[in-house]
Amino acid sequence: MGPFLYNHTNPQDTWYVLTGIPGLEDFHIWIAILICSMYIVAIVGNSILIFLIMTERSLHEPMYLFLSMLALADILLSTTTAPKILAIFWFHSRNISFGCCVTQMFFIHFIFAVESAILLAMAFDRYVAICYPLRYTTILTSSVICKIGIAAVVRSFTVCFPFIFLLYRLTYCGKNIISHSYCEHMGIARLACDNIKVNIVYGLTVALLTIGLDLVFIITSYSLILCTVFKIPSWSARFKALNTCGSHFCVILMFYGPALFSFFAHRFGGKTIPHHVHILIANLYVVVPPTLNPIIYGVKTKQIQERVVLLFSHIRTCF
Repeated sequence: MGPFLYNHTNPQDTWYVLTGIPGLEDFHIWIAILICSMYIVAIVGNSILIFLIMTERSLHEPMYLFLSMLALADILLSTTTAPKILAIFWFHSRNISFGCCVTQMFFIHFIFAVESAILLAMAFDRYVAICYPLRYTTILTSSVICKIGIAAVVRSFTVCFPFIFLLYRLTYCGKNIISHSYCEHMGIARLACDNIKVNIVYGLTVALLTIGLDLVFIITSYSLILCTVFKIPSWSARFKALNTCGSHFCVILMFYGPALFSFFAHRFGGKTIPHHVHILIANLYVVVPPTLNPIIYGVKTKQIQERVVLLFSHIRTCF
């Protein structure tokens, strides 16, 4: 009875156990090697991207400034999760305190919401560039870009900060096993012995009004872009216009595809889709997009290709 009361009155002193990927324990080492490789590529690739955009004046355009914001968010998202995942898989360091778990949860949801807002801003950038090319520089000024970045951070912080209070208000009574490799809101809430209906409703509301609404606006932007592009008489001009959206569209698919799969599978496919599949996708999700985003933009964007070649040529001459 003593431990029960201890956990009940002092949830902040509780230590949770992250299990990794239940059912795939024999493959943890190999999965960790894959995640570690992608994490290193994500950090290096996004750091180079930020460096090039910040130091090269010719890349100080709205599209590239938004891209640098996305790259920074990718670094933060993967760094918030990957080190702990690797510690679990390689060193069996599965324990995490309640405070650290809630902190990790907040930053995961916060950064995820920020990335969604940045992708919406990038879709708006492509919409203005293609639909209103003559007004592009007057609409997306440096001041407007800065305000969009601040708005993305403030909105995400405002909707995600209540998650902390919603978790601290709950009563916890001894359950401390989280069948995951990192902490997320509902994973912690389900360990409580209270009614978590408020947590479920708020989490769903936040998902619909942030991620869901962003996706609706992104689809609307690209619908308007396609309407404008197909009015262009020249096929070469159409291809050029669509090509400028290609890399961004690939990034959107990588970001929202696994998120939507996880969202619907978690709520409607619990009995048909194995639990370890959910967790595996969730693990890969925090490193795959951050890894591929700089590669996609590097391959699809000529200006970035040229700057990367110049950078590595300069480094080679130094050695």
